[in-house]
Amino acid sequence: MKNVLLFFLLGLFSVFTIYSQQTIVKGSVKNVVSFEPIENVIVRIEGTSLSSLTNTLGEFVFSKNVPLGEQILQIYKEGYAEKRYPITVNKGETVNITDMTLDKDLSGNDDLFTITLSDDELNDDTSGADNISGLLASSLDIFQRTAAFEFSSSFFKIKGLDSNNGSVLINGIEMNKFYNGRPQWSNWGGINDVLRNQELALGLSSSNYNFGGILGTTNINVRASQARSGGRVTYSSSNRSYTNRLMATYASGLLKNNWAYTISVGRRWGNEGYQEATSYKSNSFFASVEKKINDKHSLNFTGIYTPNRRGKSSPNTQEVYNLKGIKYNEYWGRQDGEKRNSRIKEVNEPIIMLNHYWEINTKTILNTNAGYQFGTLGNSRLDYNGTDLITGFPQGGGANPSPTYYQKLPSYFERNFPEDLQFAYGALKDFENNGQIDWEAMYFANINNTQNGGNAIYALYEDRVDDTQLTLNTILNAEINDNVILNAAVNYKALKSENFAEVLDLLGGLSYLDIDGFATNINEAQNDLLNPNRIVDVGDKFKYHYNVHANELSAYTQAQFTYNKVDFYISGSIKQTQYQREGIYQNGGFPDSSLGKGAKLTFMGVGGKGGLTYKLTGKHVFDVNTSYRFKAPSLQNTYSNSRENHNIVPDISEEKILVVDANYIFRSPIVKAKLTGYYTKIADASEISFFFADGIGGDNTAFVQEILQGIEKKHIGVEFGVETQLTPAIKIKGVAAIGQFTYNNNPNLFLSTEPDNESLEAGFIDGFKDFGQSKLENYKLAAGPQNAYSIGLEYRDPDFWWFGATVNFFSNTYIDVSPLTRSSNFNTDFDGNTFNDYDETLARELLKQERFDDYMVVNLVGGKSWKIAGYYVSFFASINNLLDEIYKSGGFEQGRNANYRELRDDKALGIPVFGPKYWYGRGTTYFLNLNLRF
Repeated sequence: MKNVLLFFLLGLFSVFTIYSQQTIVKGSVKNVVSFEPIENVIVRIEGTSLSSLTNTLGEFVFSKNVPLGEQILQIYKEGYAEKRYPITVNKGETVNITDMTLDKDLSGNDDLFTITLSDDELNDDTSGADNISGLLASSLDIFQRTAAFEFSSSFFKIKGLDSNNGSVLINGIEMNKFYNGRPQWSNWGGINDVLRNQELALGLSSSNYNFGGILGTTNINVRASQARSGGRVTYSSSNRSYTNRLMATYASGLLKNNWAYTISVGRRWGNEGYQEATSYKSNSFFASVEKKINDKHSLNFTGIYTPNRRGKSSPNTQEVYNLKGIKYNEYWGRQDGEKRNSRIKEVNEPIIMLNHYWEINTKTILNTNAGYQFGTLGNSRLDYNGTDLITGFPQGGGANPSPTYYQKLPSYFERNFPEDLQFAYGALKDFENNGQIDWEAMYFANINNTQNGGNAIYALYEDRVDDTQLTLNTILNAEINDNVILNAAVNYKALKSENFAEVLDLLGGLSYLDIDGFATNINEAQNDLLNPNRIVDVGDKFKYHYNVHANELSAYTQAQFTYNKVDFYISGSIKQTQYQREGIYQNGGFPDSSLGKGAKLTFMGVGGKGGLTYKLTGKHVFDVNTSYRFKAPSLQNTYSNSRENHNIVPDISEEKILVVDANYIFRSPIVKAKLTGYYTKIADASEISFFFADGIGGDNTAFVQEILQGIEKKHIGVEFGVETQLTPAIKIKGVAAIGQFTYNNNPNLFLSTEPDNESLEAGFIDGFKDFGQSKLENYKLAAGPQNAYSIGLEYRDPDFWWFGATVNFFSNTYIDVSPLTRSSNFNTDFDGNTFNDYDETLARELLKQERFDDYMVVNLVGGKSWKIAGYYVSFFASINNLLDEIYKSGGFEQGRNANYRELRDDKALGIPVFGPKYWYGRGTTYFLNLNLRF
């Protein structure tokens, strides 16, 4: 027994001796600014195969096969500057290097981020230019980065969803607009330097600030005390939206007197971007001042003012592109030798906010915010009248000034004068040689009409929106214990939106008659019966004038649970939204439903979501999330024609949204990969569009409001991203997005138009007609490329220069189909009888949805940085679409051909008169960026 005990003690002593003599290298890594631990930092011992990943506390350890002597410890994480620490390792000793730091301000990624927020790509009111992926540049997820930097120029939409499905906040205050639910990026464009500190909750993941949209939540933190101290000056040159950009920023950091401030100014300008006559003028001003009152309380004031003005570009038919090329823009013409664009978008909407931060204790923080946004948004365009109904004097015959008006193009003459093609040839040569707005002709017509006692025929005016919005909220974050975090928030928003048209330029005329010159009688022609036959001048309101009042009260709560193997969360939200229209004008077409306050509309949105993460090992993680919610419709899709009346979408209700996603994540020091599968169903949605239609209830032509109600959409697909660090300098990466986004039902279709004799003949009652269902089920949604792939290589040299190349492939991009041509109106006359010449086989071919050609885009990017006497200088350059690939990025069918006969006859032509309109992607573009940091 003694021998056994002796052997046991000797063995135990040997074990402790061996352990005590074990050679160990351990430590931790933290953020240089916040001093918070950084997870998943790659830690390597140079010259060996040893590597490790830091845990949630930022800690790592090497305990096996650790080499002795002088060694270099290398720490690296995507989005941070790589660092190298020399260490000395002695046998049997522990080397403990705690609190090593990484600086998140990696010059390469910073420069990438500064160029992705392009107004025309992220928030245009024309087409598929609706994409929030550019803001996700600071996400370390390879798929999100690729969607931001590689896919956005093709108007790719993550999961096929519009940007109104994501929430964007600045200092906890939501920036999404009541009108369409989208964030308006131009409200903070040009201040990229102060937008770098972002907190992202992607998809259905939990957010510490709000319930979030199904695309997630982005909170941009612009607190002065949390900005990286120092200065930065940047100059950029490009041929995309603007040609020049200059920015300067300085942040003080927290000063000794507990004050901190950040200021930033910028300017972007250019006479022309990639498209013709797309001028760009933008100034940017930002200031943030914070006072740390004591250890518990801080106040931060922020002001943002980024007035911008830019020329817009047009979608065009294939006939126009064939004659003029993809840079052609119909909105401009030369005046006094200079290009003048008739479609200018101008935004002047300052934002001010006050934020109070209360650290109740070390585990509980209450953030209370007030934000106020005001100012103007305008979109200009040309107006022209037909006959002066007061005097009977011709106002110029109502000649449309658009150079691409269908009666000016060769296809019109080929269709109407097939036996005498000299007319088509003349139109062809005239369009090739001219093909732009004729400003001089409009001036001549106005002056001539004025001299003969009439009013101006043409006028340049602006559709104006003057919004004032107040936002109040309070956000609670409380750490209940080591495993549970509670989040909660209450939010209130109130909006008054004044909408009207304002005369900008009478183009040589002295006055303009405020009536609808195309109406059939004098009463219906009045834009305001309270001021009939009103004469307006520059600066006057006309055409329409109304207010919209909206308010929203919401609350959400969330609990997050974190354990060794399992993390999960559950969240709930409730939101009441109210809208009310107030008409200032009494419209002649709708005298009983346009003036004064309409009915107050109330929508109740409730929602719940939850998610679970299972950490099988440090390398293998599984994540599942689901959500179901009721969402109020946007203002844009609530009123059928808010410019003229109070009428709302029939049977309108809250949208119902169901989302499920599942993720597999693999992480190792060499390979990082993520695979996501998702299913989204959106029901009871509504959409409204405006256009001229031929063949309404037979052969009638009318300007209509098309109301699509009860829409159900289905989004299903997978996303995959992988990146492999082949060597410390070389990385390869690949991304795939494979989706199918379709209409999932046959929604209801209604048309609204002016109540006159023509509409009555077409079966409209009080200007309204129910066309039953639109047969849209299984048609593809126009959501950009439904499939996208990318493969790339990146090299980062230890001498601080880097280079990258990617090849991107896009497929399954579809045109936006016309619902009216898929309704009963397509095959029936005004009596409801099927056309006697209707051919069902031909009809199916006519209604087949166009799929655009697949295409490939090659992008190059590279940069270099230097440290010179305490200053950091970096240069960045990118070339997009290196091979100058020509491709369609989006488009829509014109609703003009509203029935079988109209569409059949038009498509029978070699070149249709009312063919679809398209947007083409840009050809080869460049971006150069020079940055000085101190």
